[in-house]
Amino acid sequence: MAIPSEGSTDNKPQLVRGIGLGSATALNMIDMIGVGPFITIPLIVTAMGGPQAMLGWILGALLAACDGLVWAELGAAMPGSGGSYRYLKEIYGPQKLGRLISFLFIWQLSFSAPLSIASGSVGLSQYAAFFWPKLEHVWASRTWSLHLPLAGTLQVSWVAMPATLVAIGVCLFTAFLLYRRITVIGRLSKVLWVGVMGTIAWIIFVGLTHFNARQAFDFPAGAFTLSRDFFHGLGGAMLVAAYDYWGYYNVCFLGDEIKEPGRNIPRALLLSIVAVGCLYVVMNISILGVVPWWELVQSGASNSKLYVVSTFMQRAYGSASWAGPVVSVLIMWTAFASVFSLMLGYSRVPYAAAADGNYFRSFAKVHPVHKFPYVSLLALAGVAALFCFLRLADLIAALVVIRILLQFLVQSIGVIVLRTRRPDMPRPFRMWLYPVPALVAAGSFIFILFSRKDFLREIRYAGVILVLGLIIYGLRAWRRGEWPFERLSLVVGR
Repeated sequence: MAIPSEGSTDNKPQLVRGIGLGSATALNMIDMIGVGPFITIPLIVTAMGGPQAMLGWILGALLAACDGLVWAELGAAMPGSGGSYRYLKEIYGPQKLGRLISFLFIWQLSFSAPLSIASGSVGLSQYAAFFWPKLEHVWASRTWSLHLPLAGTLQVSWVAMPATLVAIGVCLFTAFLLYRRITVIGRLSKVLWVGVMGTIAWIIFVGLTHFNARQAFDFPAGAFTLSRDFFHGLGGAMLVAAYDYWGYYNVCFLGDEIKEPGRNIPRALLLSIVAVGCLYVVMNISILGVVPWWELVQSGASNSKLYVVSTFMQRAYGSASWAGPVVSVLIMWTAFASVFSLMLGYSRVPYAAAADGNYFRSFAKVHPVHKFPYVSLLALAGVAALFCFLRLADLIAALVVIRILLQFLVQSIGVIVLRTRRPDMPRPFRMWLYPVPALVAAGSFIFILFSRKDFLREIRYAGVILVLGLIIYGLRAWRRGEWPFERLSLVVGR
């Protein structure tokens, strides 16, 4: 069967280039911010056991900047829907190893993208529990275990409570809003961005005007002792920080819908990373100056009452004030904006692969009127709704580990491979200080993977997904006579 090339547009439905630099940057920023920094503060402080957890956010910003330069170079050189799918395929050979690696990327995204969307939806439901505490009443909770030969025991924990239904509702409502033309969505992203920026500005203002420096920098004894526990804690903190910063690459998944992509993709990436990095550091220090870190550790350890910013406002204005409820509503707005941006960006990736003949054919369908990949969108929303039954900490850990192993590492190394293989390839943007940022990003990802306690648990998830993906790809490639079975197909054809 003939597979159309990436450059072929004869039979491929065309998307609308309706997103300019402002909308692209807004989509990136609301994707990056989302509910992460408002609900993961207890988790990151718990990981390091004190306000030294700020190292996690600072190093996370450095990692985002280095990896962002990788995405900026690749996104400007190969603008188009699909992001990493397109890059990995081109880097490692469109009809050879790159076809396998790009398929495995899409396959893992079928799990990691819904995990990311579900985490935002679950975070929103956690803040809804500030108004209705009964939302956190557990109806059922189970842990399933499966022993795998050589790999060990694979565990999956799930919980059902009223908040779970709220999270599922968020997924479905977001899909409903995205079921329309991209130009309308670009305008809506700017409205959501205003709400996100207003919320952060208010939190920073309140924190700075009620700041207690002694409390914010009340480090426990041995906080900076370079022991095994310190590096375990730093690895856990950087894992959460990586989750909080991720989203700076969202614009790369919308390359076919970005105006002047060679210029606007790098600008949107770098502008959003610098802006969000500064906001995170100032905001989190402000919160630590109002809410004692040991209270955050208690919330993080119990995985409950994670609506820390609502508590922060009550401390600043009084428990009976209007500030706690108002900021809770604003953060729910922010969380929804993130889910909106994530679902929009990720829904274009399976579409790009399917249109290229390297994923399940139904995902290539485009809405006949509004011109968007509706099958991909609906499938993503459905799986995300199912993942809302997982706990927030498990969602984040599984998402980050799967994504690092099966996407970010091969891509950060791949930008160096592409420079070596294709030195004359047009590159509207070139990575600054090449290849240092790519090497720093790869090293940081490896540190996050292996420096944490119980790091093998999530790696087992990624391993199972990898093996299943290899099996599925192998069966499809054998049936269709594609790499690495082309010669076998020719022999059989004779």
